Amino acid sequence: MSALGVLLRKELHSTFTSPIAYVVGTVFLLITGYTFSFTLLLSKVANLTYIFHQMYVLLILLIPVLTMRAFAEERRANTLELLLTAPVRAVWIVLAKFLATWLLVAGLLSLSGVYALLLGRYGEPVWTPIYGGYLALLLLACLLIALGMLTSSLTENQVVAATAALGASLLLWLADAAAYALPVPLDLLVINLSLIGHFTPFVSGSLFLSDLGYYVTLALLALFFTTRVLMDR
Repeated sequence: MSALGVLLRKELHSTFTSPIAYVVGTVFLLITGYTFSFTLLLSKVANLTYIFHQMYVLLILLIPVLTMRAFAEERRANTLELLLTAPVRAVWIVLAKFLATWLLVAGLLSLSGVYALLLGRYGEPVWTPIYGGYLALLLLACLLIALGMLTSSLTENQVVAATAALGASLLLWLADAAAYALPVPLDLLVINLSLIGHFTPFVSGSLFLSDLGYYVTLALLALFFTTRVLMDR
């Protein structure tokens, strides 16, 4: 088995045996399930637009809790040095931790797919925004997990790591609002950093390469800087 495979297996075991994962998953599914039922009963409209936006907010709030232990716990327990001196590349360590958390979030999103199945069974939903919404959530999860891992690599305090990740995510979320106070061309640059600005087109059924590139590029940058932090230790 490759080094990445061994590390991924270890991280999956750590992730899926952690009570944090089940607490976060329960909160996510309970809130979205309640909202789906309540919204469907009130509106009688077969769409998931409101649910996708709620999932967007929940991921911003919950993913820092999942990623705060990624490296902060290793630092606190003095096991990070042991891991880094093992005959594996730092990039495989980062990717293994990233993929384990991403698979957990993807699993939660797949469980929420029952809402789409119910709409398809009892209604006539437009499927393009539903597919786009789930793709946007998976891409959003990539970026948020990468940011959380970066902040976790910078400190041994889990609370600090989670708070910093949440703060960075909120800054990106509110970037478009802050742009109106900035002069040209800084306003355009800040608007293009907006999380919600690149999320909304997917939910409306539109797919632009610029939106796809935004999530992929920022996630890769965050993973790159995380790897550099580990290599510089």
